[in-house]
Amino acid sequence: MNWFLLASLSAVFSAVSTLFEKRSLFKMKALDFSFLVSIFGFLFSIPFFFQIDFGNLNFTSLAILFIKSILGAMAFLSVMMSLKNMEISRALPLLALSPGVVALFAFILLGESLSFQEILGMGLLLVGTYILETKPVQTFFEPFHIFFRSKDYRYIILALLLFTATSIMDKLLLKQYKLPPIDFMAFQQLFFAIIFTVIFIFGLREHSSEIKSIDKKLLLFVIAVALLTVGYRYTQIHAVKLAPVSLVLAVKRTSVFFAAIIGGKLFNEGNLVKKAIAAAIIIGGSMLILQE
Repeated sequence: MNWFLLASLSAVFSAVSTLFEKRSLFKMKALDFSFLVSIFGFLFSIPFFFQIDFGNLNFTSLAILFIKSILGAMAFLSVMMSLKNMEISRALPLLALSPGVVALFAFILLGESLSFQEILGMGLLLVGTYILETKPVQTFFEPFHIFFRSKDYRYIILALLLFTATSIMDKLLLKQYKLPPIDFMAFQQLFFAIIFTVIFIFGLREHSSEIKSIDKKLLLFVIAVALLTVGYRYTQIHAVKLAPVSLVLAVKRTSVFFAAIIGGKLFNEGNLVKKAIAAAIIIGGSMLILQE
């Protein structure tokens, strides 16, 4: 199948999944939701195990995948926390800042040079973020103070840092270690289920769970999210096998714009025109960086 079609399917699945996530989180705790999604996601991934050649499994690649799954689970939980506490039309565009974070860390830690296109892209990310956070009456620097000091935005920042690490590890596993997408999906979903089960059990010591009170309609939303999550991860992994990861992520980034605007409309969030402009600028900046 064509990589562009796979990446586009991944974007559609991701956008719809995000809308269902926000809808579910109105009535569920982020940890309860993440735990159930991981369990159902693993159940939907069981057929993948029947296609694995267990004789060719590499322990090193599985160990890297497990570490990556820990970081990925933390990133997923951080995103769910931000979606629960923030408007979807504000939280999602900020998650598209990850290419800029990757480029910035590569410059600071690895000494990689920044091209004009990357600098321009990072500038657009800053402009888009500033527009997204501006309010009628405030000082020039107040939007940045809000971004870095607000508790809700800390989940976004943590997710961005974790996505930076997991993106690099995805590329390492698929390109260098040549881990088959089927193996990747099956074991990643198994690891997610294990990790979130452990987090959930330990979390019960400090916070009560509301899983027993979930009604059938809400449970259907959770199941739909799990199925869509498996779908967008699977199509993205296959797309990355066929094309450069930068191109795949550039196509998938479009899901952020549509989910943010459609979600903002569905959930009656305000200032959608301003948020749409900010989201478009942020996604445009991320695409410039990814294309480089």
